[in-house]
Formats: sequence, structure tokens, C-alpha cells
Amino acid sequence: MYLLFSNPDFDTPSGLKARMFSSSYLSSPTFKTTVCKYVTTPIEIILSLNKPQSMYCQLLIGLIRRHEVLRIGTIFASTFPNCIKFLQDHRKDICSDIRTGHLSDWITEQDCRTPMSSFLLEPNSELADLLEPIFENESWEGIITKLWPKAKYIDAIVTGSMSQYIGLIDYYSGRLPIISTFYNSSEACFGINMEPLNKPWDVSYTFLPNMAYFEFIPVDKESPQKAQKLHFNGVSNEESIEKLENGNAQIVDLVDVKIGQCYEVVVTTLAGLYRYRVGDILKVTGFHNKSPKFQFVERQNVALSIDRDKTSEADLSKAIKAAEIELEPRGFLLTAYSSFADTWSIPGRYVLFWELKLRDSNIDQLKLDSNTMEQCCRRVEESLDFTYKLFRKMNLIGPLEIRVVKFGAFDELMNFCVSRGAAPLQYKTPCCLKIKEAIEILDSRVVGKFFSNGNLA
Repeated sequence: MYLLFSNPDFDTPSGLKARMFSSSYLSSPTFKTTVCKYVTTPIEIILSLNKPQSMYCQLLIGLIRRHEVLRIGTIFASTFPNCIKFLQDHRKDICSDIRTGHLSDWITEQDCRTPMSSFLLEPNSELADLLEPIFENESWEGIITKLWPKAKYIDAIVTGSMSQYIGLIDYYSGRLPIISTFYNSSEACFGINMEPLNKPWDVSYTFLPNMAYFEFIPVDKESPQKAQKLHFNGVSNEESIEKLENGNAQIVDLVDVKIGQCYEVVVTTLAGLYRYRVGDILKVTGFHNKSPKFQFVERQNVALSIDRDKTSEADLSKAIKAAEIELEPRGFLLTAYSSFADTWSIPGRYVLFWELKLRDSNIDQLKLDSNTMEQCCRRVEESLDFTYKLFRKMNLIGPLEIRVVKFGAFDELMNFCVSRGAAPLQYKTPCCLKIKEAIEILDSRVVGKFFSNGNLA
């Protein structure tokens, strides 16, 4: 049972038609004639652009065919929590449809209704009686293995920014093995996992040299975030596409990388990318024949990441500065901020912690105006990039949230970081929090929560 969804084409800011790679793949003859034969859901439902109706039918078919399901998968791990939440919300309708043998009337898309006639052939009260107690259980821990008892593993990309969903998948699946098969990106297919049963954090990908021309910039393996700020004949992600510079960057070919060394990957593709810095930092763990095996270390300069959206520290800082304009008329001063990606919400959202004080007063008790703070949320969102805005419109990312904390909360955060080894004289407030205890320190001092409202233009 692979949970697969197609997205509509969209217009880029320059007016060009564009399509997500996953949608292009699902529409391809390759998928229709090969992979589609081995999934539970008919191609018409997968290609339906009505995502809620498609998801409902895919889950319903998966439950009807539950004893045929040997593996459960999706492209990105972020899809799983969305589907589980959707299943929770629609479990009564699903049981009713199975019990009566009749598809719910709210499924109106013919791409969904017509194929479903092959699965809801007659009432099945026995299956409905089996599912209802499972659904009504107070805890949904291990729900996947209860609903699909023959499932052997979960197939999804869980490396890189998707690693944040490993805990959720473990919880819902009863710790089934998680297999991250491919290392793909919009730029190219990089490699495949030759040892699929390795734990997600031990996964290495064997690079496929026929997919693109790969080069590598050595990175300080003790501090991979300090990637060399090098210029070379090509376009850097950190530079304007119009600014091409010749330089003396040390670039290593695929066969010359060294085991244990970290590198930033650079690709040249038939699609037209020339020495393009993807931004991924990788570590060489070995070789398969002469092709190196890489382990994902981190994505350079990424502060926040949900689903396939990645926001850099620089972009986040710029967006917050744009929002500070809303604070000035109220006499508020933003004294400190941090953030984290809330992946427990469905869909996930970006959360900002703000510490405020009155510009002309030492009074700590602030009277927060909801309209002002909601407008700050909106200003931040409007200042983020095209990908973020697109995913917000598609409801793949939830409304941004600002949590205002008591004055002095960030001093407590600093004390915590110093207690864990940070140098007091070199301490800098982290832009993005990833340690649970650090998030809890600020969360326990929240005095107001505000969300972006309305749709982004």
C-alpha cells in the first residue's frame, strides 16, 4: 500500500508552467506500466487532484485489502502523520462504508468513485466489526501493525529533513523497519540504499554516476556547517544566478573522495544545471566497486524544514525583520527570538519564540494586541520564499505561529546551553531549536500564542 498523491501544475513567478517531480513521475508511462501494478490503489485515484478524496479512497482500499498488504510506503515520510490524522478524522465513515458496501456521498470525484465500485462490492460487517475496536482504542501506538498485520516494513525517505518524522513513524508503526530506498532531489537522482535494513541514521547511499556529473567540495568534517565559502565556474545557491565568478575552489571528482571526509555535493545535469551547489553535506562511508557511499550529514544553512520546504537562517532573519515593522507603532521591541519546526501538528508548522519588551518602559507585563501579533505572523510568511508560500496554499504547511515568552526566558535558555558546554562569552541564541529540553524551557514561559490568518496572496 503506497500512499501517493498528485499535485496540480502551477505557475512560477515568471509565468512558466511547472510541476512537482513526484507528480510528473506518477503520470509517466513507467509508473503506469510497472510500479502501479504492485500497489493497492488504481492509477485513477492516485492521479486525482482532490487530495482528501484520494486519500480517503486509498486508505479505504488499503483496509479492504489489508491481508494483501506486505509493505506500506510513500515518497516522503512527512505524508505518514497526515494520513494517520486523516484516518482518525474519518474512521467512522470508513467503517460505515465497509459495513454497508456503499461509498460515502461526499466522495464526488468520478476519478475516485468509479474505481471504488470494484472494491465495495457488498456489505462486510465482519471487517467493520474488526476495525471499529481498533479505531476506538485510546492509544494509536502501533496502529499500522494492527490494521495491516502482514506489513513487514515502512518504505519512505527519512534522511535529511525527513528524519524529524522517524519518531512518529516508529510510534504509529510499532517500530516496523523503516527503509529509505533512494537519495533523490529536484536536481538529480543521487544514489540508492544498498543495505536497506540499516537503521535510518546509519543509511548510506551508493552514488549512481550515470545520473549526473558529480563533484565535491571538501568540508571541515569536525564542523560541517562551516562549509568552504568558495567560488567556482558556476552558480552558487548563496549567490545571484547572474553572478558567475572564476575562482580556485578545491573540487574533487567522484572517484577521488576519501572515506571519513565530508563534502558538499555539486551537480552538472543534462537538464542544464552547471556545477550547481545543492547544499547537502555528505560523509563518505565506503565504496561499492568504485562508486562512493555517502551518508547525509546536514543541509547547509537550513534553519527550519518541514516536508520539502527548507528555510535558511538568513531568510528567516530577513522575514522577522520585515515583521518588526508591525511592532514599532505599539512601542514593542523584539529582544530575542528562536524557532522550531512543529512536526506534531497536522500539517506541520513553523513556530517562532519571541521575547518582547516595551521600548520605553521596564514593565515586564505586556498587553499583547492580537491584531498586531497576527499581522506579524503574516508579515513573516509573506517574506518567505515561493516554495513556502506554495506549500501553505496547498495546506502542506500550517499557519505560522508566534509564541511570546516572558521577559528573561532567553536568559534561562542561555543558562541551559551553558550548562551543556556552550562558552558563556561566545554564546549566541540559536536560530532554530532542535533539542527538546530547550524548546520546553521557552514553551513553559509562553504568555501568548498567535497564528497567521487568511490565505497568502
